[in-house]
Order: sequence, then structure tokens, then C-alpha cells
Amino acid sequence: MRAFVAAAVLAVSSLSGMSASAQTVEVGNVKYESAVDLAGQKLQLNGAGIRYKFVVKVYTAGLYLTTKASTTAEVLAAPGPKRIHISMLRDIDGNELGKLFTKGMEDNAPREEFVKSINGVLKLSEIFASRKQLNNGDNFSVDYVPGLGSTVLLNGKAIGETIKEPEFFSAMLRIWLGDKPADTGLKEALLGVKKARRN
Repeated sequence: MRAFVAAAVLAVSSLSGMSASAQTVEVGNVKYESAVDLAGQKLQLNGAGIRYKFVVKVYTAGLYLTTKASTTAEVLAAPGPKRIHISMLRDIDGNELGKLFTKGMEDNAPREEFVKSINGVLKLSEIFASRKQLNNGDNFSVDYVPGLGSTVLLNGKAIGETIKEPEFFSAMLRIWLGDKPADTGLKEALLGVKKARRN
């Protein structure tokens, strides 16, 4: 009887461990929760991956949506709140990152969308410029809530004013999901069409 109970406890422990590990996805030694709450809604991790520049790992990124999407059009059209979460894998100058993001938006967003996003682009650049440097281990998120706008969080704390233009968040997502993405492998990972390189 004791052997049976011990076996049962071991089985339950194994299942608990599996469910705990299933709640996070690890990419580049960074853990992403499989689900998060935002504005009273549950968002699912659509995909996560690593941004490489040549062979250097720059950051990891994870995309959260209310419903699964496997194309850029589906992501942009997805209803409800959305989140993009970035975790730095190396030190980078804040101004440099701001310029790269601005260029990524300009290269990928339709002109009209980019023009309507200018206010948000300037605010994002100011945030990065004031930070001067993002260090390995720092993270930031941009949360979009329909009707309210986009909030930038640095290491979990909201920073700067809410960016009200909805076009800004769409233009920003195109940095990674547009026709000229920052990293093709990362685009596929965020869309969940290809497993991310974990290291």
C-alpha cells in the first residue's frame, strides 16, 4: 500500500512539474509566461524569439494576443489588448535603440500610418534617450489597450505618457512583423510559424 501511495505521489509531482514548466517558454535564458492578464483580459503568448544582429544576440521578444495569429494581418486585426515584451541580452545605447526602432517603423509602416504615429515615435525616442543605456537583463513592454492607447513599461514600471494614437502600436509591431523585419527568424517565431532558437 505504501508503495502504491508513494508511486501516486510521485506521479502527481511529475504532472505538477510538467504543468509548471508548460506555463513558461524559455528563450535565450529568458522566461516568458504562456499567459498574462492585461486590462482585465487574458492574453496568450503568440510566439517568442531572439533578435540576432549577425551572430550576436541582441534581445528576446514575446508577443501576447487575445487570440492566436499566424500572419501579420491577423496580428494587426486581432481584437482586444496586445503586448510586445522585450528583454535585453546585451548592453545597448538608448539613443541607438530608439533610432533603430524609428527606422524599423519608417521602413515597414504605410506612410499614412507612420505619419499618424509620429507623436508616439517621438515619445518613445525621448524615453530611450532619457535612459541613455539599456543593460543586459533590462526589459521593457509596450501594452496596447483599445480606446486608451499604448503604455511603455521599463522593468515593469510605466514610464512616460500614454501614447493615444492606435496607429503607433501597429507601426511598432511592423518593426518585427513587416515586409522588412528586423530579423526574419524572429518574425517567424513571433507568429508561431517556426520554433524559436532557444539559445
